[in-house]
Order: sequence, then structure tokens, then C-alpha cells
Amino acid sequence: MMEKLELGAYPLTLEEVYLVASQKIEVILSNEAALRIEKAHSFLLSEMAKDEPLYGINTGFGLMSQVRIPNREIVNLQYNLLRSHACGSGSSLDDESVRAMLLLRASTLAIGHSGVSRKLVEQIISVLNAGIIPVVPEQGSVGASGDLAPLSHLSLVLIGEGKARFPRYHGSREMSGAEALKLAGIEPIQLGPKEGLALINGTQFMTAIGTLNLLEAEHLCNLADVAGAMSLEATRGSLNAFEPQIHQVRPHPGQIQVASHIRKLLDSGGKKSEIAQSHESCGKVQDPYSFRCIPQV
Repeated sequence: MMEKLELGAYPLTLEEVYLVASQKIEVILSNEAALRIEKAHSFLLSEMAKDEPLYGINTGFGLMSQVRIPNREIVNLQYNLLRSHACGSGSSLDDESVRAMLLLRASTLAIGHSGVSRKLVEQIISVLNAGIIPVVPEQGSVGASGDLAPLSHLSLVLIGEGKARFPRYHGSREMSGAEALKLAGIEPIQLGPKEGLALINGTQFMTAIGTLNLLEAEHLCNLADVAGAMSLEATRGSLNAFEPQIHQVRPHPGQIQVASHIRKLLDSGGKKSEIAQSHESCGKVQDPYSFRCIPQV
């Protein structure tokens, strides 16, 4: 049985984002998060009953914030918000980044301050676990103001609109959000007050991409150390340039870390490797610059 990540019980780690994005674990909503979500949702409904202006709930957005929305149009307002902002362009975002977006959006809503229903968060999790990939164009974010366009494309699939891919059954073929949900046995969700706004008012597009790129960069740094250590062995290089006292002089944290990693890679049970031992007395003064300055680079 696949391991499950309990969402909302504790803050997400970068590694957990990667594991979900790469489909190595599934997601469930924690009981703690469910209670927080329901409490905030009840509060929102009680505030709406007072019939006072509530931004983005019974008013328009931005310059239209002074316009009151009739009660009969409150739900339509949320649908139209998603539809109007789904205006991205360019190539589609890769599958891993889209899954990371779904996870991060569900995680944010699971904090329990957005006023959305528990059903909405569970819908995101259901789409994520099913393997449905909303088609999200790479271009269209407005940066610090929020990833409104990308998140709108992501969210339309939850209500059975927009476009999606279902790699498990149809490879890279694009289909309607409604078809993808039907194939997965998931009913389109009916949005409630504020839920369209809550779905797109965030930065999960840039956070997803940034998180996965950071983890990839860390992985590449590790591979670079391994390549450097193997090169030293292959050329019968010296480990003297990696002694900790040398790197404490600066001291740059990354330089110290790389030197330590190289020493560990070439360590054999607390001793230098057999290759390193074989030429300890060869009289070689130093290695080429590109080898001895690996930590500094």
C-alpha cells in the first residue's frame, strides 16, 4: 500500500512536496485540519448572515469592490472569477509542477483561515491522488499579486471545466475537465461563497516551480561532489586541499560543506581510500587548480 501524507497535521517539508509531485505518496486530510476548515467555514457563513459588505464574497473585486452583489449571484461570482482569469498562454506546465501546485494549494487551505468548505479541500486531494493533471499554461502569472491565471486554470478542473490530462489512461492527450473527472469517478464540485477567490489568491505556481528547482539544484550539487571525488581518485589526486583547517579560514559555509563531503566520499572506514593510500609518498606537490579548488568553486 502506498504511503500517505497527512495534510495539515504539520507544515509541509520540501521533500514531501517532491514525493507527492513525483507520485511516490498519496495525500489525506488530517482530522486537525478538517476541524479547522469547518470552524472557519461556519464563521464565514455566520458573517454572511449579517448582510454586511464582505470583499470578494458579496462585493466585486478590485475597482468593483464598492459594488454589492445580490445574494442570488454570490455563487456565480466565484465561477465567473475562475473563468475570467483563466487566460494564460504558452506551453503547458510539466506534470510534476502541476501536482506540486495542487498539493500546495490544498495545504494552504488546510491551514483553516480561508473560510472554504472541507469538501473543496477534499476535491483538490481527490484530483491529486487520482493522477489528473490540469492543463496550466506557463505564462500569465502576475507575480507578487498572486498566480491568478495559473491557479484559475488549475481550479477550473475541480468544477468540471477547463482542460486536463489523465496520463494513467490517456497519456498526453488533453481532454475536458469534465471528462477527466468522469474517468476518475469524481463528481465536479459546486463552489460556495468565497471559494473561487480562495482557490486563486495565492502563489502556488511560483512556489511549486521554485521548490522543485531547489531540490533539483541540491541533487545536482551532490552529483557534482561525487564527480569531483571520483576525478580525484582517477587522477591519484591529493586530499590535502580538502583539510578542514584550510576551509575554516574564510569561512564560507558552502565551501566548508563541499570539502567535508569530498572527504567523506573518499573515506573508507575512517581511513583514506586504497587509491589515496597508494600514492601518499609520491612527492606530488599539488593537483590542477580545477581539482584542488572544488570546494571554493
